Amino acid sequence: MHLSERGDDALIRFARMNGLRYTLDELLDTMRTLEIARGLLLSPPLRGGAPLPNQEIISLCARSGGMLAPVITAEPTAKEVNAAISLAEKNKREVKAFKIRLGYVKASAESPVFDKLYDYAESKGLPVLFHTGDTALSTGDLARSQPLALDGLANKREELTIVLCHFGNPWFEDIAELIYKHPNVYTDISGLTTPGAYAEKYAEWLAKKISEAIYFAAGAEKILFGTDYPVTKHSETLALVSRLDVDEPDKEKILWRNAVRVFHL
Repeated sequence: MHLSERGDDALIRFARMNGLRYTLDELLDTMRTLEIARGLLLSPPLRGGAPLPNQEIISLCARSGGMLAPVITAEPTAKEVNAAISLAEKNKREVKAFKIRLGYVKASAESPVFDKLYDYAESKGLPVLFHTGDTALSTGDLARSQPLALDGLANKREELTIVLCHFGNPWFEDIAELIYKHPNVYTDISGLTTPGAYAEKYAEWLAKKISEAIYFAAGAEKILFGTDYPVTKHSETLALVSRLDVDEPDKEKILWRNAVRVFHL
């Protein structure tokens, strides 16, 4: 999930499209209503392209009464990587993962600039989340956010827990292969549903694609619940899980069991 208290937050337009206030109180109230015990909070993009400073995410989580845990966004410079590691070490009891915005930054997953971050993440057992698939901006770099671009990193870093966000949409079959091939690679179902004239048909298509990926991977152990709030509402992602043509135990894994294991919640 994303959140800020700034007027230059680039996700405000998605919040307005979804009829959301996009506030900490609204987010926590929604979680309580839907019986979502905990969630991960990530920096939203600001107008101009930079992410919200990580310290603001730490501060928001501190006000959540333990319901939100921070994910530290790492940008592709030595200074930013060092700052991300330092902040994670300072807040090591709270921080649950790192995030790299593939497709939005001018670097690939295997760029040497991230080596120090991966070393630290491996040593602390912290997952690294990667944006994969479609980008919200027309200037996004799909060659870097295409899921198969992570295959090389997964080969080299077998001790690194890798989470491919957004199921690589629209490359669902590529994600299915990656989570099947690599023991250390996972994916999530965040930010998939969208409003529009074909919203219902699109939701059916998404459920079919995700269900087929689960069949290919022989189970749902590698798939995590996520919303990308305010891009997608919690209720919509819960409805997507209910549409999946899989066994109830696999739905339970997606909803919470996998996240507890992967993020040590």
